Amino acid sequence: MNDDLPSPPSRPGNRAPMVVAALVLLALGLGAWRGWAWWQARNAQEQTAQSAAAQRLEALESRTDALRRDQRAQAQRLLDAAATNRVLRDEVLGLGQRGALLEESVAKLSDPTRHGAQALRLDEVELLLSQAAQRLDIAHDLAGARRAYALASGALDGIDDHRLLNLKQALAQERTALDALGEGPQAAAMKQLDAIAAALTRLPREAVTTTDTPARPTWQRWLAPLVDVRPTRDSTLIAPDERTAADVALQVEVSLARAALERDDDAAYRAALARIDGWLPRLWPDSPERRQVHAQLRTLQSTSAPARPMELGSTLQQLRTLRNAGLRVQAPMPSMDTPEVAP
Repeated sequence: MNDDLPSPPSRPGNRAPMVVAALVLLALGLGAWRGWAWWQARNAQEQTAQSAAAQRLEALESRTDALRRDQRAQAQRLLDAAATNRVLRDEVLGLGQRGALLEESVAKLSDPTRHGAQALRLDEVELLLSQAAQRLDIAHDLAGARRAYALASGALDGIDDHRLLNLKQALAQERTALDALGEGPQAAAMKQLDAIAAALTRLPREAVTTTDTPARPTWQRWLAPLVDVRPTRDSTLIAPDERTAADVALQVEVSLARAALERDDDAAYRAALARIDGWLPRLWPDSPERRQVHAQLRTLQSTSAPARPMELGSTLQQLRTLRNAGLRVQAPMPSMDTPEVAP
């Protein structure tokens, strides 16, 4: 019977929390929707900005590539222009050289004194100076070079031209420098080597007994006629066949040293001297003569060739410079004095 009774009406005070909760939920939903909309708008703006930046970057890269292509094209054009200018410059220089050669040929053909005695003397001077330089450079022949310089000086003195005064002075200085060399370092070294080779033949084959040498024991003196006792550290060759072979090898080393000195091979020359020095203690016992030869070999090994004078070759170079500059030897003018005629 209680179920059939109507429910009591709700009070207004019980609905207020529900309304507040609904309003709060509505405000939270509205705030969430507005935040989601703001977030979507911000993402859209960021994507738009990124796409715009990517487009600008692509545009910049395309412009950079275009500028690079233009730069390469400009560099290629500059290279082509430089090559063209180089070819044109070479052609202009070639034309200038041909013109100069033609002018020189015409001047030579029109020079009445070219085939004269003075021009022939100048050619002779140049030939003699060239021969002197070749003798010095190839054969180290100082005597032959001096003779060639003397002949060149005589031929040059026969040319009466004031423009050749410096050339004559240079030739005189060059002859003085050549005379100061004496026989030359090669000839001096060859003489010293010959003296050493001659001294080798006079070295004593047996050890020299001096007063400082201690007396041998009695048993060694008794066995001396039968057995010769020598120290084991002595490397001197005793057997006749070994000594003969060593003498031949030593003579070969001396010949090699002479050959190296003649062809101006300093390394081979010093190596041959070192090998000769190495044969000394094996062929001869210690003695003052051997020590003297050893000292001479050491001196030859340490001696270096003196520097070549700077004056050598200057006259020939100066003469060629003058002739390339257009030097023309003028024939002597005939005398204007007329001889008196006897009535």
